[in-house]
Amino acid sequence: MKFLNVIVLVFLNILVTAQPLSESSFIYLNSSYDELNPVLTPDGNTLYVTIANRPENMGGKKDPGDIWISTRTESGEWSTPVHGGAELNNRAFNGVAGFSDRGDEIYLLSHYDGNETPKTQGISVARSSGTGWSKPENIVIPYFQNKSGNLSGFVTPDRGVFVFAAETYGTKGVEDLYVTTRGTDGKWKEARNLGSTINTQFQELSPSLSADGRTLYFSTNGRKGSGSFDIYSSTRLDETWTNWSEPQNLGPEINTEGRDLFYRIYPDGSNLYTSTKNSDGYGDVKFKPALRSTPDSVIAARIDSVNIPARNDNNGGVKVYGKVINAKSGQMIQASVSFASIDVKEQAQTTRNSGFAVNIPPKDYIISIEAPGYVSTLEKVNVSNAQMNELEMNFKLQPVEIGTTVNLKNVLFEQGKTMLLPDSYPELDMVVSFLTKNEDVKIELAGHTDNRGIPSQNIKLSQARVDKVKDYLVNKGIDRKRITGKGYGGAKPIASNDTEDTRQLNRRVEFVIRKM
Repeated sequence: MKFLNVIVLVFLNILVTAQPLSESSFIYLNSSYDELNPVLTPDGNTLYVTIANRPENMGGKKDPGDIWISTRTESGEWSTPVHGGAELNNRAFNGVAGFSDRGDEIYLLSHYDGNETPKTQGISVARSSGTGWSKPENIVIPYFQNKSGNLSGFVTPDRGVFVFAAETYGTKGVEDLYVTTRGTDGKWKEARNLGSTINTQFQELSPSLSADGRTLYFSTNGRKGSGSFDIYSSTRLDETWTNWSEPQNLGPEINTEGRDLFYRIYPDGSNLYTSTKNSDGYGDVKFKPALRSTPDSVIAARIDSVNIPARNDNNGGVKVYGKVINAKSGQMIQASVSFASIDVKEQAQTTRNSGFAVNIPPKDYIISIEAPGYVSTLEKVNVSNAQMNELEMNFKLQPVEIGTTVNLKNVLFEQGKTMLLPDSYPELDMVVSFLTKNEDVKIELAGHTDNRGIPSQNIKLSQARVDKVKDYLVNKGIDRKRITGKGYGGAKPIASNDTEDTRQLNRRVEFVIRKM
């Protein structure tokens, strides 16, 4: 599985004293495979790059990405990459988030469990042994979960901040950007969403920070841009990590009509990146020198003034395209993708080898994704104020199997009551459709609250809400014997209960497939 099938635009910090680079420096580094997430060591002489689906990866051609290593020769060229070895790689996606300022620690974008796919998620750290890296140690981030196929992010050289992109509970769309900081006790804190100024209902990916930690760089397909994914910058206005200036497109010197990600800028302003433009495969590493010798904060201020006009080549409509994949295997599947608004209905089909594409007027839509043998899902999207003419949306479906848990994120109740809100009906109707088409499936409904109030009352409320959902399904024709339900109150949180934003995540209804 490719990294969202996107090609990476990555900017690496080049030390002012390092030998200048040129486009020809990467003739031995680039290949017909997907080069992505390059990260340079602090001395500027070693490049760690993730390569997807290369046969020599730990998981072979199906491996979503292993770390490969290239070194700079005396002539200034980068050597042909060599595999990073079993210490840094397993069958999951492997990438580098950053290095400590002395280069004696490497932070890795995954957990490790031998050479197998790890059972837990997060980041890891390995330490220099003089001749290589020690075995990675998994880092615990409270309530960390990422439903996206890959993790992208950036650890600051002082090892105190980790910004990352993930699809998790509470995201505003698909992947959102989050931050976690390390306390004086050495433990990482629960991650915080960077807020609605940064995150849209579409995808935000591959964040990084300037040397002073004030400027955020990230890629998104949810704003006006040259292609489907463009790089943007935003300035942090205070210490909350949720107050940001309006993101600015980095302009045509950086962004192309292709997909551009993984921006990193360094003190001399030089940039390394990979792009789909003029590449012979999925992504090639390219280079742009510093325009002038200025700190990155000054460079950011200069390019913030660039304004890219919206394109008008689709008669005011939006072309939505993407793929539907198996959430477990990552393989494309045959599915039906339906877009419905008050006066518009469009449907697209995918196959096992191709995705979908549909042109829709700018409106609010409910998107239903269905496939035989998979749990149907529903998404909401608003393209009424879309700033792009093309939008990539990729969906994951879970196979129908015992133990599969589905969070009904659009099933909502009046506060403190059991009355279903009207916005709940489309998703509940999707559950009805799923159970109608899978007559052998039996489910358990699970109701959850936050931990405020009296525990016994929370259990009573969550049970009453489960009963209300069950009654709705039964009234729609589903046999009552196929549905059990239990209210758990606040006993099974998926986030902390310290803030209202995270308490909302804990107030939820799920269903679990119990029998087939």
